[in-house]
Amino acid sequence: MGVNTEPDVLPEARVIAVAGLGLIGGSLARRLAECGRRVIAWNHRPAPYEQARAAGIECVDDVTDLARAVPDVLVLCTPLKAMPDVLAKLAPVLDSRTVLTDVGSVKGQVRDEVKAAGLNDLYVGAHPMAGNEFSGYAASDPSLYDDALWAVTFDECTSYDRLLVVIDMICEGVGDRIIAIDDDTHDQAAALISHMPHVVSTALANELAETPSRNIAQALAAGCWRDMTRVALTDPDRTRAMVEEDAANVAQLLHHMSDRLESMATLLESGDDEALAQVRDFFAVARPYREYKARERGGAAHESVTVRIGGDEASWRDQLLASAKRGEHIMHMTDRTHAIAEIRTALV
Repeated sequence: MGVNTEPDVLPEARVIAVAGLGLIGGSLARRLAECGRRVIAWNHRPAPYEQARAAGIECVDDVTDLARAVPDVLVLCTPLKAMPDVLAKLAPVLDSRTVLTDVGSVKGQVRDEVKAAGLNDLYVGAHPMAGNEFSGYAASDPSLYDDALWAVTFDECTSYDRLLVVIDMICEGVGDRIIAIDDDTHDQAAALISHMPHVVSTALANELAETPSRNIAQALAAGCWRDMTRVALTDPDRTRAMVEEDAANVAQLLHHMSDRLESMATLLESGDDEALAQVRDFFAVARPYREYKARERGGAAHESVTVRIGGDEASWRDQLLASAKRGEHIMHMTDRTHAIAEIRTALV
């Protein structure tokens, strides 16, 4: 169905094109095909095509063939460095009925590249919070998207109807949940919970690699070390590219983290009673997060709420952003102006 401006009709994403069959794109294509959506895919090398076709995915030889099929949604799953070239090829042939989206971990840069290609009117940003340390179609798995949260992003030019098409693909087609936020809010949050931790995790692994007693330290390493360094096992080129793409936000956070750690080191070196009290304060700041995780581990039920999404140009962005800030995750659109959400990530 694609974009539809009829006032009482929810747009749908029945035909979805996927550009790039790596871990994320391949898993998404397989998940959508399993869920009954028609999926057309292209990859820069045809190596995965035999397996993809066996999974019910139609494969094409050129990325422009995806656009010519006039899908309801075309999802860019290529590395960000390849995005300008792919967009340049798509721009002359992409039909205005198709919604353009992506799965990139940085939204500001993609938005700029989409604008440069003259396609911003068709675009809605997206970022699935799914993945692991592996790569390539061989590592793809539809279950990668089990109960995954997606950030769907907008700017001042984003069409509400196109946003609804992407929400349909994610909530109904994939069976996942979404929050909808602006690009800058996404990139700042992603730097905090993903990009900066990759740097910190790698810094810990670097410490181990460079210490003279590394074999002894590794022998003593257990769950704490494993959990703190898991993402350091990611392909370093992939991690480096991700960090560089959100460089300004990551740098600001690293400076802040460095100040926090330096303050702790100073307190520990001091050792007086006042300093020790401040050490206790350091560990107390994260209390809301620990309590949230305790509730999560305890299997606390998620409260379901109805979210009103104005539906007019003046209010829907603010209402969606406010919903995300309340910790609400949209599960399903009941009509064009109402959604069912669950309170999933409220730290109190």
